Amino acid sequence: MKTKLRIKTLIMSDIHLGMADSKAVQAAHFLRHCVCDQIILNGDIIDAWALKTSGRWRTEHTHFVRTLLKKMEKENVEVIYIRGNHDDILDRFLPFKLAGLSIVNEHLHESPAGRYLVVHGDGFDHISTNHAWIAKVGSIGYDLLLRLNRFYNQWRRWRGKEGFSLSRLVKSKVKQAVGFVGRYEEQLQNLARWKNCDGIICGHIHTPADKLIDDIHYLNSGDWVESMTAIIEHHDHQFEVLSYHDFCTRTGRQPKGSEPSHPLEETRLRPMALPMPVATPELMAA
Repeated sequence: MKTKLRIKTLIMSDIHLGMADSKAVQAAHFLRHCVCDQIILNGDIIDAWALKTSGRWRTEHTHFVRTLLKKMEKENVEVIYIRGNHDDILDRFLPFKLAGLSIVNEHLHESPAGRYLVVHGDGFDHISTNHAWIAKVGSIGYDLLLRLNRFYNQWRRWRGKEGFSLSRLVKSKVKQAVGFVGRYEEQLQNLARWKNCDGIICGHIHTPADKLIDDIHYLNSGDWVESMTAIIEHHDHQFEVLSYHDFCTRTGRQPKGSEPSHPLEETRLRPMALPMPVATPELMAA
C-alpha cells in the first residue's frame, strides 16, 4: 500500500540542479511524498558552476523547484535555504526572508533533543575557500568522471552486473582524500562544540554519515548525484540518514529512474576523544 513519509523536518543538500548527473527526478519524488513542517535545503541545490560551463537546465530540474514551491503554498511548509559554494550567487541576497522562505549562511536547529548547527560545510574546505579556481577545475574533473562512470555502468548493466561508483573508489583509495574527509568532520565537530551545540548537520563532501564522536553528533546528508540520501527528523526528534531506496520501500512506491551506483553505508563510530577547538581567526570567522 502506498503511503507518505510523515516526519517533522526534511534536510536535503547537494542536488546540483544544472548538472547532467543530478538525480532531480528522484529528489522531487522523495520531496513530493514527504509530509513535514520544515524543509532545510543545505547548499548546492542549484549548481551555478555547472550552468556556466557544460551544464544545462532540464525539465526535471524545473519540476523539483515547482514541487518545492507547491509544498510551500499548499502545505504551508517552511523552507530554509542555506547557501553552498556551487550556489554562491546567493551571496548578493543574504540574508533574505520572504513569507515562508529564508536564505541564510547557517541555521540553528533547536529541539528537545538538543541544538544542531546546520551549515553546508564548504567553509572548512580550504581549497573551496582559498583557491576557488582549483575547486572549479576539480568540479569539472568530477563531472567528467561522472560522465565516464555513466557509460561504464551502461556497459556493466549490459553484462548483467550492478552499477559501480568510480568516484567512491577514488575517495576510498586516495590517501589524501581519506585524510581530507576525516579532517573535515573533525573541524565541523569542533565548530559545533565551540558554538555550544550538541550536533552539526552538513553536506558538501557527498558522503552521508551519522556519527557520534565524543559528545558531538555529526550528520551529513550526502547528495543527489550518487548516494541519493537525505536526513529526516522524526516527530520524536530523532534524526536518521535515509536513502532513496529505503524511502521507496517504506512508502511502497516504485523508484524513479536508475538506482544509485552504490548503496548507503551508514557508519556509527564508537565515541572517541577530540581535542578542544582553538579559537583561531578562521574559526572565529565561521
